[in-house]
Amino acid sequence: MSEFKAQARPDRASQQSDPKISRHRAEPAKPASAWSGLTARIPSLGRRAAVVATACTVLVGVGAAGQAADQATPSAAEPAAATADAGQTLSFDKTLISALPAPSSASIAPQSSSQAAAAKAATVKAAAANAAAAKTAAAETAAANAAAAKTAAAANAAAVAKANAAQAAAAKAAAAKAAAAAKAKTAAPVALNDPAGAQAYAASKLGSFGWSADQMQCLKRLWTKESEWRTTATNASSGAYGIVQSLPAEKMATAGADYRTNYRTQINWGLDYIKERYDSPCGALNWHLAHNWY
Repeated sequence: MSEFKAQARPDRASQQSDPKISRHRAEPAKPASAWSGLTARIPSLGRRAAVVATACTVLVGVGAAGQAADQATPSAAEPAAATADAGQTLSFDKTLISALPAPSSASIAPQSSSQAAAAKAATVKAAAANAAAAKTAAAETAAANAAAAKTAAAANAAAVAKANAAQAAAAKAAAAKAAAAAKAKTAAPVALNDPAGAQAYAASKLGSFGWSADQMQCLKRLWTKESEWRTTATNASSGAYGIVQSLPAEKMATAGADYRTNYRTQINWGLDYIKERYDSPCGALNWHLAHNWY
């Protein structure tokens, strides 16, 4: 304000005679019109809010000063100066307003109902898509977890079944083995050392080989020297076994599998051996007496 007054005061006489100044004196400075123009051009909400706020502050001060100048009665000394100030102030206001940037149509144009509906529909669609994606992901995760649990349960059940089968097979095998051992123990023949019974059996067999009863005396003496007619007699040095002292003992298996426990099997094999090698029990005894073996 002071700068503009300094420029206007030296030519006050000419300003008083100027019809333009007289017109400015007759008409007030119209700060309200300048304010109305400013508010019409400045958007209520825009991207240049800071610049508009600053301009409004300046214009409010200018308008207040103009109204004060209109209400006050100028003195006789400075009638032309007041008029010049008002005109200069209005010119400044117009210059400032014209320098302000025009608001963009995007900042002041209200959003149409169709645009708002489209935006709302897009938001709803995006939310629905997100919800559907989350639901699908949750379903896939649940399905994967269920499949993994089912697979683990099946594997566990198979392992348990396999272990149970193995245990059952082991128990069955153990039971079979125990039963076989018990059966073998029960069925295994017990070697019977019965010299009298063995001699009676040998005497009963002489006739089947064509020998007379007197051959029994030679046979009794022969096998008494060899084994004392004991079924389990064993020669510690040679390993000869049984009543007939077979060497090795397995030779008597041709007469029966029970050659180690049954004196009858041993006697049957021994009589065949004497018949083949010495023709009679007395012939076998004579050889034994001469060689100490037969």
